This record gives sequence, structure tokens and C-alpha cells, in this order.
Amino acid sequence: MRRLLIVHHTPSPAMQAMFEAVVAGAGADEIAGVEVVIRPALTAAAADVLAADGYLLGTPANIGYMSGALKHFFDGIYYPCLEATQRRPYALYVHGASDTEGAVRGVEAIATGLKWRRVRPPLCVTGPPDQASLEACWELGATVAAELAG
Repeated sequence: MRRLLIVHHTPSPAMQAMFEAVVAGAGADEIAGVEVVIRPALTAAAADVLAADGYLLGTPANIGYMSGALKHFFDGIYYPCLEATQRRPYALYVHGASDTEGAVRGVEAIATGLKWRRVRPPLCVTGPPDQASLEACWELGATVAAELAG
């Protein structure tokens, strides 16, 4: 069975709603053969990353950058996972009050260094997530899980 690791930092109601939609999509009944593993960014470790076949990352945009929690995650896994996880698929969802560009740029720079393969453009939501945004989060989760299922 393939394993999808969802690493998230979910400090706000908006991020919580997006996270729940992503998890629901990734665990959709029609997607077979994928185990969804969820880890908060502050507790996710290199062993989690090495054991997974793909990644779905969630972060708020904080003062023009990814959350400190997601940066902490990357700091801890970068060198231990650098060689072993190349070409693995990943996707990203970001919530910001007004802008998400810096957070996306930061995550994509690190993912490029890890040589991960982006399977969907980043899903960026500013302001309170509406129904369409939550549906897009569900679709993101389902798409990444389906990518792993083959």
C-alpha cells in the first residue's frame, strides 16, 4: 500500500477548514491502495517522510513566508531525506489574510532543493475559505492520493 503523508500547521479556523477538506479528499472511498498519514509540522520527522511515497503540505502565510512550524519541519528532514525522496510527488495548500506568494515561494524553493515533483499548482486561499475553496481543497487531497494510487 502506498502512503500519503499530510504535514500541516493548522493554527486558525480557516486552516482547520482547509485541512479537514484536504484530508477528506485524500481519504475518499473511491481511492484505493493509499494510506493517509497525518502529522502536525512540529512533530513530523524524517522517518515519516522516508516512509511515505508522497506529500501534501499545508501552511498559513505568516508575514510573507511559510509558518515557522513548516520551516522547522523542513529543517529537520532536509538532509536526512535529500537523496532518498527525490522525484516523490508533493502538493501544497496555503492560507493567507491577504497574500500567499512568499509562503509558496519558500516552500517551492525547499521542495526544488529536495528534488520533489510538484503534481498540482499550489492551492492558495486568501480571506475566509468559501465553499469553492473548500471544494478545491477536497479535490487537491483526492488528486494527490489518486496520483499515488496510480
